[in-house]
Amino acid sequence: MAGLNASSRKIRQLHVKDVKRALKGHIKEGYRFVFQFNPERKLSKDDPHYNSSPSDSDKVHILVFVVDASTIPNMKQEDMEVIEDIRDEADEMEVPQIVLFTKVDEACPKISRDIRNVYKSVSLKEKITKFSADTGINIVYIYPVKNIHSESDLKDGADVLILHALRRIIERGHDFLNKS
Repeated sequence: MAGLNASSRKIRQLHVKDVKRALKGHIKEGYRFVFQFNPERKLSKDDPHYNSSPSDSDKVHILVFVVDASTIPNMKQEDMEVIEDIRDEADEMEVPQIVLFTKVDEACPKISRDIRNVYKSVSLKEKITKFSADTGINIVYIYPVKNIHSESDLKDGADVLILHALRRIIERGHDFLNKS
């Protein structure tokens, strides 16, 4: 699902309700949110895409937040609160969460010069620490990745970052399934 746009407390609450429905499996496969959660088009129990009796396989097994690291300094407090509210709902349902910090090479010049600096960058560490403090998501579940939309041959280690994050997503989702 894409796009949190928290312009008011009421809209934030609608976003969280939509995510809660998705986490519980009440949204049928194939349903598409249009670009962002839309309070005017929220999914109701009467909607044909509403799943009134979700099975375990319909439920979310891990929640992955994808956050553009270069936007952290300018991210609105309201957006951070939406993420925190969603995190609270996922915590209540014991759904594990991971954050992918994308575009780390754009967020930090040191990383842009050499992707191997990703864990040495003070600037990136500050962004991760701020995001963690603002949202309540533990730092150990925030993974930096470089977007690789145009590279055809990955020689700089960006693939290692993505594979590491993907492995953690699979492991946490697997642990959640085994616990249930």
